[in-house]
Formats: sequence, structure tokens, C-alpha cells
Amino acid sequence: MAVGVAAAGLLAAGYPSSAAGQETDRISTATTASLPVETSKEPADSLNAVAGVPISATATTETRKIAADSPQAVKATSNLCGSGFNLQYAERLPDERRFGTLYTYQRNYSPFESCAVFDNNLGTRKYMKLKLCPSSLLKPCNVDEGNFTQYAGPVRLKDGWCSRVTAIMKDYKSSGAALIDRQFTIRCN
Repeated sequence: MAVGVAAAGLLAAGYPSSAAGQETDRISTATTASLPVETSKEPADSLNAVAGVPISATATTETRKIAADSPQAVKATSNLCGSGFNLQYAERLPDERRFGTLYTYQRNYSPFESCAVFDNNLGTRKYMKLKLCPSSLLKPCNVDEGNFTQYAGPVRLKDGWCSRVTAIMKDYKSSGAALIDRQFTIRCN
């Protein structure tokens, strides 16, 4: 899905795209004032929500750290998925260089659903592919791919428990080597 009306509305509403704003420490006070970080004096392990977005009880320590470090990105990607989703997983890809960040969210009540967003942290047009596949081989995968400057997704999957996620980033679709090629299975709640 290309950046369309819904995403433009999100960005115009004062939520920076996760690609914009992460490259610099300069964050407007208007943005930070509208996105409170719900933390305590305890470490990130105890973080239950950030910027109004609930964090899954099964989220990893690294996911909680990314959420605490990037509340605007968590809020923006959560808004793309819609209401009622918990942050399940976040990973900087391919490593500490952080060309992209992968976020997965789950809705833990009916209708159960998984959602993924692959954030382009480079801020330049890259070929990106985000694929979300159900654990059952009988159901089709949902895919978003194209040349994006901000993000690929959101990709949603009904009854997406234990889904398989693939995130690929290349300079061009025909490029042989990938900047990012990550596949994993979302942790089951």
C-alpha cells in the first residue's frame, strides 16, 4: 500500500512518520506533548504502554526498549493498523545500523487479527516487501510490496496467531543482494 489519504491524514495530524524524525534527535514539543510516554522508574521490562499503545505481556525486552526509545513511531505504526491492537514485536533491521524497523501488532479479542508495518528508516525510496502468512498452509499470505520512502504495510491477517512474517528491503526489486531479509514467526500468545 502506498502512502495514501489515510497515511497523509495521520502525518498531517501531527504524528511524524516513523521514517521521519528517527534520524535526528530534534522532536517538536507539539509532537511530544501529544504523545505521552507511560513509564515508571522501573526498567523497560515493566513498560505496559507507550503513547497510548498497549504493549503485549509477551513482548520481548528489546521490543519494550524500542517502544520506550521511539514512542512516536509506535503510535504512528499502531494508528496505521487501527484501534485495539497491542504491540507484539519490534525489531531494528538488519542490526544496530537500523535501515528499517519491523513492528507487529495483535488484537487479542474478537475479531482476532495480526498487523505488521515495516518502517523505512533510511528516508530514501527503497523496494520493500512485507508478507504476513497464517500458520495454516491452507490460507493465503497477505503482501504489500513496492518502492516506498516511509513504510510498507500495514498488512493484516484475520486469525493471525503464530503468523510468519517476511520483511525485505533492497535498493531495487531487481537487486541481487538485500539490505534486509528477515523472516520469523510471531510469538503465539
